Amino acid sequence: MAAGPNGLEEWVGSAYLFVESSLDKVVLSDAYAHPQQKVAVYRALRTALAGAAGACQADMRRRLRLRGEASLTLLLGAALGLLLYAQRDGAAPTTNAPRAQGRAAPGPTPGLRVFQAPDAGAAPPAYEEDTPEPPTPTGPFDFGRYLRAKDQRRFPLLINQPHKCRGNGAPPGGPDLLIAVKSVAADFERRQAVRQTWGAEGRVQGALVRRVFLLGVPRGAGTDGADAEGAGTRTHWSALLRAESRAYADILLWAFDDTFFNLTLKEIHFLAWASAYCPDVRFVFKGDADVFVHVGNLLEFLAPRDPEQDLLAGDVIVQARPIRVRASKYYIPEAVYGLPAYPAYAGGGGFVLSGATLRRLAGACAQVELFPIDDVFLGMCLQRLRLTPEPHPAFRTFGIPRPSAAPHLRTFDPCFYRELVVVHGLSAADIWLMWHLLHRPHGPACARPWPVAAGPFQWGP
Repeated sequence: MAAGPNGLEEWVGSAYLFVESSLDKVVLSDAYAHPQQKVAVYRALRTALAGAAGACQADMRRRLRLRGEASLTLLLGAALGLLLYAQRDGAAPTTNAPRAQGRAAPGPTPGLRVFQAPDAGAAPPAYEEDTPEPPTPTGPFDFGRYLRAKDQRRFPLLINQPHKCRGNGAPPGGPDLLIAVKSVAADFERRQAVRQTWGAEGRVQGALVRRVFLLGVPRGAGTDGADAEGAGTRTHWSALLRAESRAYADILLWAFDDTFFNLTLKEIHFLAWASAYCPDVRFVFKGDADVFVHVGNLLEFLAPRDPEQDLLAGDVIVQARPIRVRASKYYIPEAVYGLPAYPAYAGGGGFVLSGATLRRLAGACAQVELFPIDDVFLGMCLQRLRLTPEPHPAFRTFGIPRPSAAPHLRTFDPCFYRELVVVHGLSAADIWLMWHLLHRPHGPACARPWPVAAGPFQWGP
């Protein structure tokens, strides 16, 4: 039985989010672009409810208790009925049906993913790269904590790289490509794989490439499985990261908890950092630590582009619907986002943007209300700027799917990777191996080349 709001702050939060969600259903830009205007509404609700609390608190508690007793009686009756039904002779055993996934519908624009919701009775679409997990029990949505933290967006920079793009021997004019990789403190192995392969700094096809890793503070319980098992990492993470920063000069560390829902904080803090410390950068690639990037193909794609013109290209997703199931990693309550679909956005596994777009996004994202899913949040910022992300068929942020006609086809093949730009979902060992397979003296022996600019990726005969 779900608990009702307990105390003044949760009643204020419930009323505030009800008003907010009603506004959000009317117009997205005003609701998400001006969070400061909501302070007056919140304060007015708190004053009104505080004045009425003394008169109605006892009555409200009595009503909640009676409602709870009635709900409990109803649930017990339903449970008894289900138990009797399950013990009927000849009852068919129940099975767990697989979760329905969003389907990428073909469209006229190459590379564009249109996610369609499944039928009304099915579960909401799951991300293609998700591993199905058993539902975990979750409590009621914490209105008070959400309201207190959702507009907190300024955290100090604990480790900086102020000379990454200019000064201290850097050439004038800034780098041609800045690579920004999201990482966590315990993931040193992946950072090393990136440093030694596709993320190496220096000249690539004549272009100057620089690299940074984006980190937050690891939580006491561990940011991932490796950190949770390594007590030494939790105890000495600050000294380890500072030593790593001195060795490689590529660590950016901010003072927020490194959690999934704080990836949006990495987004806005990196945009602000790059605008301040890399104002002349031509292009920026931003992605995860478990991606493989063919930097040569990326630079070929960027060669004819003007860095002073708007560009954000990647694996673009449109018409993705919010997931309303509490057990999902991507669960978003309707009170937080009331519209039926998200704006178009590029998959966060890897995308590229111009220096001009980076600077505009830094300003726009400072005005858009924070949203817990970082790539969707960036789509909201693009919508505010009236920009549309550009789909590119060689950005594979959902990995390389096997065709239904060849379910046993080997997709981890340099002949596939040499024509792509980004492939998501690789281990550190896979990244290292694919890099060396592609950079052998004579290259991979492939039967037929496939030019990247020819159109969407298709499986040949």
